[in-house]
Amino acid sequence: MTGSGTQDAPSRTGPLAGLRVIEMVGLGPCPFAAMMLADAGAEVIRVHRLGAVSDLPVFDTRFDVMARGRRSIALDLKRPEGLAALLRLVARADALIEGFRPGVMERLGLGPDACLGANPRLVYGRMTGWGQDGPLAQAAGHDIDYVALSGTLHAIGPADAPPVAPLNLLGDFGGGGMMLAFGVLAALHSARATGRGQVVDAAMTDGAALLAAMIWGFRAGGAWPGPRGANLLDGGAWYYGTYACADGRFVAVGPLEGRFRAAFLRILGQDPAEWAGDRPALWPERRARIAALFATRTRDDWAAAFAGSDACVAPVLDWDEAPAHPHNAARGTFVTVDGITQPGPAPRFLSTPAAPPAPPAAPGADTVAILSDWGFAADEVAALRMAGAIGAGPDGG
Repeated sequence: MTGSGTQDAPSRTGPLAGLRVIEMVGLGPCPFAAMMLADAGAEVIRVHRLGAVSDLPVFDTRFDVMARGRRSIALDLKRPEGLAALLRLVARADALIEGFRPGVMERLGLGPDACLGANPRLVYGRMTGWGQDGPLAQAAGHDIDYVALSGTLHAIGPADAPPVAPLNLLGDFGGGGMMLAFGVLAALHSARATGRGQVVDAAMTDGAALLAAMIWGFRAGGAWPGPRGANLLDGGAWYYGTYACADGRFVAVGPLEGRFRAAFLRILGQDPAEWAGDRPALWPERRARIAALFATRTRDDWAAAFAGSDACVAPVLDWDEAPAHPHNAARGTFVTVDGITQPGPAPRFLSTPAAPPAPPAAPGADTVAILSDWGFAADEVAALRMAGAIGAGPDGG
């Protein structure tokens, strides 16, 4: 395996500078939450299994974008010396986050009781699909399952086809990783006020349901009456959706407000007065008319026609086009780290900006440096190596 090698001890800047977090390395939402915390300036230490090579279906660590900005320590937690070393790190941390099934950390000797016993102020963040309790707590699952059970998946897709999987964005990252990061920060605020840590139970099913809070309100108020693909924001309304252009590419259309819709129609060569009296029964016919208009010109022709207007029309860019768009380029929405183009940290902090993200570290690449920085003497590191709790290489990985 190739990787980015050992990193120097980071000089942290940003609003979370000074925060120390231990990340038990897993997949998906937990590393995403850790990336967010590190992007904002926290020192996040990734704990890998000793001998681990990669958590991704690729062989080069530098492609593991969500691992950026953190150093890595590799420990054999089945050895008492490795477990003791990690609990000693926990005693100096502000938070620990993990994404295993309920009970796994307890079986390792690293459950909340053990960790809060070592550090009563610790925030212990737990990320699972179903939550720490309930009938499905021990069941396997993935993003699509959690989003399905939340009710959210049912609402996504056209009326005449099955629901469409929204990548793994709603469960893993929106309902999972972001909720975990928010929960950890909220609990840290409480811990600093009270001196007492706590467990944060973040479940992707809960989070995916919460992301749809507005739609639940619409349904209760009668503003979301139709089946999938027949409502205001799910592709039913002719003024909110995507349209194919003459070159097979697409535009995204969203002039929800009347004045924006009028601007949209005028640029299309239509008289807004002829489109008044909008109601859902008219949507299919009006969508067909708009589709025929967009099919007459290329995507970029239409993007140029709508540029500078308040018609709420944008070209649908592909993976290669998005980083080069003038707006994204001007804001630095995408960055290049170790030759890899990726989304930059968000949101921005104007008074306490964070440093650009560092490339991801190979598993265990910083073991000795981390132990030293977190208070282990040279002879203690040597004893861990002799016990087999860390690796035999110079970095301990």
